[in-house]
Amino acid sequence: MLLTDYRPRSCLVTKTTEILKPRFPVVDFHNHLGDEFGGGWIQRPLEELLAVLEEAGVRTYVDLDGMYGEDILATHLKHLEPAGERFRVFGGVNWSAWQEQGDHFGEWAAERLRIQKGRGAAGIKIWKLFGLHVRDHKDQLVSVDDERLDPIWQAAGELKMPVAVHIADPAAFFEPLDLHNERWEELQGNPDWQFLSPPFPSFLSIVNAMGRVVERHPQTTFIGAHVAWYAENLGWVGDLLDRCPNLYIDIGARIGELGRQPYTARRFFLRYADRILFGTDAGPNLDFYRIHYRFLETDDEYFNYNPGEIPGQGRWMIYGLHLPDEVLEKVYFRNADRIFALS
Repeated sequence: MLLTDYRPRSCLVTKTTEILKPRFPVVDFHNHLGDEFGGGWIQRPLEELLAVLEEAGVRTYVDLDGMYGEDILATHLKHLEPAGERFRVFGGVNWSAWQEQGDHFGEWAAERLRIQKGRGAAGIKIWKLFGLHVRDHKDQLVSVDDERLDPIWQAAGELKMPVAVHIADPAAFFEPLDLHNERWEELQGNPDWQFLSPPFPSFLSIVNAMGRVVERHPQTTFIGAHVAWYAENLGWVGDLLDRCPNLYIDIGARIGELGRQPYTARRFFLRYADRILFGTDAGPNLDFYRIHYRFLETDDEYFNYNPGEIPGQGRWMIYGLHLPDEVLEKVYFRNADRIFALS
């Protein structure tokens, strides 16, 4: 039998709690609507999208797919405009323009942020190309903490535009693809997700460099996507949160990591309740929303974090955190409302 054909059925007898809607209204701070990551919802009738969000109990949806081109941003803003305050759209940075802008790229990109803000962007999203593939006009790989980019982070702070940052990827993606790699199956199916050093920078060099950026710009609000890039090491994330009061994190696409360390994760949520944002990174998907609610609200044991038979990231199950209401309320919406200055 091939490992890919293995479908073990647990003999554990445990309770299953069905959570159809969250205990509080939700701000989904990490999600997508575009063709590549959001299932093409930006092409579908807005009424269909609103119906799904209503059924899921999602009050506000942050669409990170405005990208760096003002045309793409304008398309998303126009499509979502009839829904008013229900959506926030993030813009971004056009790294390819570095070839043309040369030494003035940082200042040029900062000015583009001001233009995006004027057109309705609520923040900016930095995608994982940064630190892995972005090169300057001299064809040199750009370090995450390159000081030439300081004008961008400074402008975001002045404009009150939160910066959602996805750098690196799961730590296992930076390790050899051998019998010890806990995401062997996932990487077998997606070989371009592996980033061995060399030629890529090491995982720790990337995340530590981003930590220095956050420390260097205390007036700018940063959101460390995917539990600040290092959900496998909540001690590291906690240290960074302690050093940087301007940093928040979101849990998008990481309940698989959080739920396999339930004692540590629960202590982490209790301690940093004011700094954690809800997100799924799975598009407007009812099944994913409900698994996230089950993870946060219940004390259910040993359940799949991914709809379907096989866990999508590693062959393990997760445990619910059973968070108290005062923490759920902050994670679900109050922290996000504070960032967007909502009542």
